[in-house]
Amino acid sequence: MAAWVAGGLVLFAFFLRISFGERVDSDGANSALQAWDLVHGHLMLHGWVFGDATFYAFELPLNGIVELLFGMGNFAVHVGSALTYLIVTACAVALATTSSRGPARVVRGAVVVAVLAVPLLAVPTVWVLLEEPDHIGTSMFLLVCCLLIDRVPDRRFTAPLVGLILCAGQLSDLTVRYVAVPAVVGVCGYRMLAGRKLRSGDTALVVAAVVSVPLESALRAAMVHFGAFVMVPPKAALSSPRLWPQHASVVWLDVRILFGSANEPGHKLAVTSAAFGLICLLAAIVGLARVIWTWRRASRAEQLLSAAIVFNVVTYLVSVMTLPNVSREVAAVLPCGAVLAARALVPARIIGRPRAFAAVAATGLIALLPLATAATRPPMKPATAPLAAWLEAHRLTYGIAGYWDASIVTLQSGNRVQVRTVDVWAKIEAAGWESNELWYNASRYDATFAVADRYGEYSAARFEHFLGKPAAAYRVASWWVLVYRTNLLRHISPLPGPG
Repeated sequence: MAAWVAGGLVLFAFFLRISFGERVDSDGANSALQAWDLVHGHLMLHGWVFGDATFYAFELPLNGIVELLFGMGNFAVHVGSALTYLIVTACAVALATTSSRGPARVVRGAVVVAVLAVPLLAVPTVWVLLEEPDHIGTSMFLLVCCLLIDRVPDRRFTAPLVGLILCAGQLSDLTVRYVAVPAVVGVCGYRMLAGRKLRSGDTALVVAAVVSVPLESALRAAMVHFGAFVMVPPKAALSSPRLWPQHASVVWLDVRILFGSANEPGHKLAVTSAAFGLICLLAAIVGLARVIWTWRRASRAEQLLSAAIVFNVVTYLVSVMTLPNVSREVAAVLPCGAVLAARALVPARIIGRPRAFAAVAATGLIALLPLATAATRPPMKPATAPLAAWLEAHRLTYGIAGYWDASIVTLQSGNRVQVRTVDVWAKIEAAGWESNELWYNASRYDATFAVADRYGEYSAARFEHFLGKPAAAYRVASWWVLVYRTNLLRHISPLPGPG
């Protein structure tokens, strides 16, 4: 046990260091602000308008606890991201090592770590896996359910607990409804029919998974009734069947990117990392094929993970969400594939001390190399840090800006400077995405400045068109800070309704 804990601490150190190599943007900053409100007593997050995923039941409370320890800022966001990926990795390792003994457990765990580490060599994949909440944490709900169903399928508490986990997962991210719930229903329903036992643990699990859907809907409706956050409806719609052949190539590209097997132009290790990624992807495919070929003899966990991969890929393929270079929608495929690869490549027991030593050493080195290489990426300084420092130094504490320049400044200043998101198109209005309607209450807050992007859509001229000439304008790095003597919130149209 001590060795596993030590290994987890080492992994966390690597993940944290790799996370520092990428910047935090306003997506991550908004999650940090939501987590801050959550752990400071605003359990319903009243006033918040979320995007199409809330991350309410996992990432937000986890990040909120981290912020209580370290305060609001970039460091806490990086720690929360590293912890999320560590928890997903730990769940995957636990699944991979089930039924194995001795050195085989270590080798299987190392294979899982290697598959999850190789994508971190590519910057675009680091964004999906190791930065702000981006669906990878959602796979935790699936992996924990697989662990319970595999290890204690017939205990009385298993089905209710799985149902509650699936309900919480759907409250966080509806991907659970379209991936994890069908996987549990399909696999447990198959085992129930194959065993010809209507009264069984599998039957209870099917019922629990099915009931979790209306239970989550009822819980969400009750929360909204009592003033909880609202959210933008997810794009849960089918695309035209004539687009599915075209989508197939896009899905294959996105899965390759997810595993780190797509070349990244300009990266000095592009060819090497892509080769490693391709090996990991092929290993996952071999693991999936093995389970399908030996379906009747496969364990519950193997069947569930394989079904989850199939449901995730097929759902993504036929949906309107299929986009090239957007692998976050199939993020769960990576840890599921890592488990199947480890179980396919490594036997449950490794006989012979020399062979066991060689296997442990080789797989440990393979897992360590991508982690160590990715950790050499230099820390990235936040681009908006000079802006946050300047605003704080000049005692400008409440203002407005475009999405990518707003909440990130609030985060970097430790909430001492609060910049709120606005949309500037036909009129200037409160943002209807990842924002809080309470921010725009002119009777509570006095916004005295606007941040204009010198090179973007939120130019000084556009702000002046709606707000008039500022009392003063200051150039700060790549921004203009427009200072007014009136409360700018009085010029902002109310928050539009979601959807």
